[in-house]
Amino acid sequence: MSYWSPQEECLKEVLLTIHESTLTQQQSQRNITHKLNTLSLAPDYIAYLAYILSCDEADDSIRRIAGYLLKNSANTVIRVSPEAVDFIKASLLQAFSDPCESISNVAGLAIVAFLGILEPRGWPECLLQLIDQLGGTDDQQQLAFFVLEKACEDYPGKLNVEIHGGFMLDYVVPTFLLRTEHQNSRIRSHAVACLSNLVPTKPHTVPISAVALLKHIDLFIACLLKCAWDEDPTVRRRVCQALLRLLAWQPDRLIPQLDNIAGDMLFLMKDTQNVVVLEACEFWLTFAEAQELAAYLLPLLPQVAPRLLDCMVYSKEDLLWLDADVEEDAAVPDKDMNIKPRHYSGKTHGLNREGTSEGEGSGNGELMTKKVGAYGKEQLNEVEDVLDDDESDGEDSANEMEGEWNSRSCAAAALEELAVRFGSELYKALQEALTWKLWDAEWTQRESATLALGAVAGGCSKALEPDLPKLVPYLVNALNDPKPLVRSISCWTLGRYASHGWCTQPMSDGLKQIFLIPTMEGLLRMVLDNNKRVQEAGCSAFATLEEDAGAELAPYIEPVLRSLVLAFHKYQAKNMQNLYDAVGMLANAVRGGLQEPKYVDTLLPLLLGKMKVKDHDKHLIPLLECLASVTTAVGKAMCPYSEPVFDRCVNIARASMAQYQTYQQNPDLDEPDKMLLVFALDLLSGLTHGVGMQLKLAMENSQPEFFQLIMLCLKHPQAPVRQSAYALVGDLAMSCFPMLRPHMPEIMQELILQLDPEPKMEFISACNNAAWSVGEVALRYGRDDPEFRPWVQHLISRLVPILLHPKAPRSLHENAAVSIGRIGLMHPSLVAPLLPEFAQAWCQALYEIRDNEEKDSAFRGLCTLVQANPMGITKSLLWFCNVIVRWNTPSSELNSMFETILTGFKAHD
Repeated sequence: MSYWSPQEECLKEVLLTIHESTLTQQQSQRNITHKLNTLSLAPDYIAYLAYILSCDEADDSIRRIAGYLLKNSANTVIRVSPEAVDFIKASLLQAFSDPCESISNVAGLAIVAFLGILEPRGWPECLLQLIDQLGGTDDQQQLAFFVLEKACEDYPGKLNVEIHGGFMLDYVVPTFLLRTEHQNSRIRSHAVACLSNLVPTKPHTVPISAVALLKHIDLFIACLLKCAWDEDPTVRRRVCQALLRLLAWQPDRLIPQLDNIAGDMLFLMKDTQNVVVLEACEFWLTFAEAQELAAYLLPLLPQVAPRLLDCMVYSKEDLLWLDADVEEDAAVPDKDMNIKPRHYSGKTHGLNREGTSEGEGSGNGELMTKKVGAYGKEQLNEVEDVLDDDESDGEDSANEMEGEWNSRSCAAAALEELAVRFGSELYKALQEALTWKLWDAEWTQRESATLALGAVAGGCSKALEPDLPKLVPYLVNALNDPKPLVRSISCWTLGRYASHGWCTQPMSDGLKQIFLIPTMEGLLRMVLDNNKRVQEAGCSAFATLEEDAGAELAPYIEPVLRSLVLAFHKYQAKNMQNLYDAVGMLANAVRGGLQEPKYVDTLLPLLLGKMKVKDHDKHLIPLLECLASVTTAVGKAMCPYSEPVFDRCVNIARASMAQYQTYQQNPDLDEPDKMLLVFALDLLSGLTHGVGMQLKLAMENSQPEFFQLIMLCLKHPQAPVRQSAYALVGDLAMSCFPMLRPHMPEIMQELILQLDPEPKMEFISACNNAAWSVGEVALRYGRDDPEFRPWVQHLISRLVPILLHPKAPRSLHENAAVSIGRIGLMHPSLVAPLLPEFAQAWCQALYEIRDNEEKDSAFRGLCTLVQANPMGITKSLLWFCNVIVRWNTPSSELNSMFETILTGFKAHD
């Protein structure tokens, strides 16, 4: 039998490279990563790593890095020679028994990874050693549990292999249960964790990995109830996790013990360790989400609701992290590290449905923080990841604390879910404790009660309504509290009330004096607060109020604008992003109300002054988004400012395209931020929509040529860029069609390709905008235009499958239906023969859409098709009648068409 052994030169090279990886220079790290990637192509690379890990003569730090690299390269074992595989297995088991704890731990991580690839049945020696160690000393047991816990979490089903005539899990599950009473708390903790990880994630299923556990489930529950009182907080935390998983998997087995379990969970919610409190709160959140368990949870509300409220009070640690004693910091500049990346979705055309607010569907502002490379692939640096695994300093903890998922936020989420589930019953159970806390002398108690008021705002709306005349003034008054955290949470809660229409719904002047005006004035004061956290909360809440109030804010534009303009002179970089959101939302809300010259001359010079930064400045993104909304709202009043804005957008787009082309030629460079290009295109859309043909001269004089730039964007590999480019095409068709028309033959080729009946998830918004823009283009060409006519068949052959596709998003169905109707209006003879194929789906797609001009033109198109082919609608006549009666205010032309068609059908049948 042959044995693998390392070659001296290769071993030296791997050792040297690992040693160099400990250098801190970024350029060196990139070089090391490149060298390691090259070395990893060698078939025996991971065998060298295993040799270094198991070599007790090497430095421990070098061995540890080799172990992490080995773990991360486990999937390459399938291309290694059998002799090398045997060597790796033996080396890992040797390192696993190393007296140095950090070495044995990293060897354990590598064993977990290799067991997952080789599968336990391919490495029985490892399983036997693990089982043998479960009966050994405490140190040996802990090492075995270290691997088994992670294996039970990652691949429980693979562990149920046959060993010595029996199945492994049939042996280890009873052993785990016994070890829950071990004198060593770390072993108890591992045992509970292993059993918990064997609980399936899918409810009421019994995969092979859970058969052994199900045989002993009653004993398992009894062990958990006993361990709930364990002296070790890690054990108590894992008990909560196990009970939570059991609740989701086999709730019927917990019901007989529900009183005991509930008592334990309520007790653990008062634990001194926040991690235990968090898991106990998670239990109630999961319980609240299970609709079938509502009858069992209802009697527990009087105990659970006040206890959740108690868990929402800031701990001393929270207050330290949040710098709660800082009263005024508005003049302190923000550090770049404190400004989280904000990546938005671009402009998406949507139609308003019945029951939605005006403007809903024009998607903006979806936050994403994951760093991705070209075509969505995550970019990873292997050496940096290894060093991050090996060493963590928690430097950003303070920045993340406020948005962290902790016992406070979990308790609030559980309370919100209970409010949705039980409504007035929850409010009744909470009311007494809530009232006491709202008037407590201790500010942290008042703050937690205010958070609770916001959490239950949606679910308990009916129960809260009689108390609103007291609650809204209380919250407005809380904006005067000396503690910034009380002021900020009061902003958030008022925003929650606004989002449910309580402060913004149409109301009498008397009620406006109670609700809308005090809320608006109070939030605007917070926008100008001297504490940055309060500024942020005030801006966010006021943007919510703007969105819900809409045109109701029109009489108050002047004071609102005055406050927002003052904020521009006060804010630091981080909150400036929120301020841009608030200004953009104001423009979306009042629209034409901003067109007065005094508003335009106040706001636009200020915003344009903020554009005096470099084209690649990241702070341009929220500014461009804001300007896109403002330019659409002010319309023709934008004309004096339009050319410099247009030129700046074209320059940004040109620079972004040049950067991306450079990146495509050299993928080792960092990928440029596509969102600058996206929002430059969105601002061009807003500008086009606002001033129309006033841009003719700017378009003709642009360098590079404007429509060549659009064509490049329509072909861009990144879907968000194409998404915004197609939105721009639609707006150009609406407002600048004479400029667009000469370029339509070239644009139409790309547009037709984008109309995919089954687009990938990331391409849906681009397809959506393409579907909308083609309808706008069809309308502008006019009736039976010979240039558009050859495109009709290609377009309809793609739009109809989109409309009929059962899994397409509703917005895509709607835009496809509108464009089919509009093309049918212009070219009925070509579309009418196809009416039987799509008539029912067409009516279903637009059934809930609010009356507007788009819907009107689409229905005139459908009626034209019905007049051209009456038999085409007969099978869908019921749907046609249903969708007609959904109309409230059809145009006179459309109303006449409805009357003619229905009268005709009535006469014939």
